[in-house]
Amino acid sequence: MQLNMLKGKLHQARVTQTELEYEGSCAIDLDLLEAVGIHEYEQIHVYNIENGERFVTYAIIGERGSRMISMNGAAAHKCSEGDRVIICAYAGVPESELGEFQPLLAYLDADNRITQRRGSIPLQVA
Repeated sequence: MQLNMLKGKLHQARVTQTELEYEGSCAIDLDLLEAVGIHEYEQIHVYNIENGERFVTYAIIGERGSRMISMNGAAAHKCSEGDRVIICAYAGVPESELGEFQPLLAYLDADNRITQRRGSIPLQVA
């Protein structure tokens, strides 16, 4: 059996621009894509912390080093510049490989600089 597991996550990325008339759905700085193993044209899920919008789109390459997170086309209706978002990609992982599986997680500051990298999410306690 294959399970759909979190592969990579950009946590609390800031939307730097929205482009309603631009082709492509979410342009992300190539450095950020590489940090979490997301590929050009790969399906991504975007969770907007500010307004609760959740949507599926795909990633396109943004200029390396720009720290851009640009919501384009229809995705531009779901976010505003400055919104905090969580961007996730998922992958099928065989159940037999779950023991060694770890996602690539990058935590960003308000300027989309990586402040921390982890391979797991801390245990949530009551």
